[in-house]
Amino acid sequence: MPPEPTPSEPEHPPPESAGPRPLHGDASSVDPGPHAMRPPSDDPAELLHRAALGDEDAFARLYDETAPQLFALIRRVVRDVAMSEEVLQEVYVEVWRQATRFDARRGSARGWLCTIAHRRAVDTVRSSEAARRRDSEDGLLTLEQQVVDVQEEGIMRVESGRVRSAMKALTTAQSEAIRLAYFGGYTHREVAALLDIPVGTAKTRIRDGMIVLRDRLGVTS
Repeated sequence: MPPEPTPSEPEHPPPESAGPRPLHGDASSVDPGPHAMRPPSDDPAELLHRAALGDEDAFARLYDETAPQLFALIRRVVRDVAMSEEVLQEVYVEVWRQATRFDARRGSARGWLCTIAHRRAVDTVRSSEAARRRDSEDGLLTLEQQVVDVQEEGIMRVESGRVRSAMKALTTAQSEAIRLAYFGGYTHREVAALLDIPVGTAKTRIRDGMIVLRDRLGVTS
């Protein structure tokens, strides 16, 4: 019988282990691949997209990233700090509700946010001014506003038609200050804040305007 053939050695031995090896034995040099963890992005457009999907953490980061810029914009329009803070909160409520409407193809995320903030600020100013005008008109018709001394109280008790006529003799600055103080019910400090002038200037405009009104209406102490 012929001898049994002996098995031959494989030409290429199998690799010791499957998968890629790190170069030079350094594990840190391995490519982490496309699915490795990456730090979260602070891009407002991406944060808006995630907020639209209900991601509250992304919305909180969007607020931190953009609120200072929006507050500065609102403050320039509204001027009053407390009112500006209220408007800012209203803006982000609207952003949370309307985030799905943002379209990056039509503009930047910051531009979209600024548009909402500016519109809300302008609406607030218009509403506030309309309310003050209504208060002023009611004051001229009813003349039931409080005053700071007897002389001014006497003027406010004169019929509204004469008061309207006398008010035309005032300068724009005097008329504005008096309307806020006596028909709007604001204090001297509030008048100064609303007109963005020193308190002393507000008092001077009111005092000088009242002198003109007393002369026009013939009111004596």
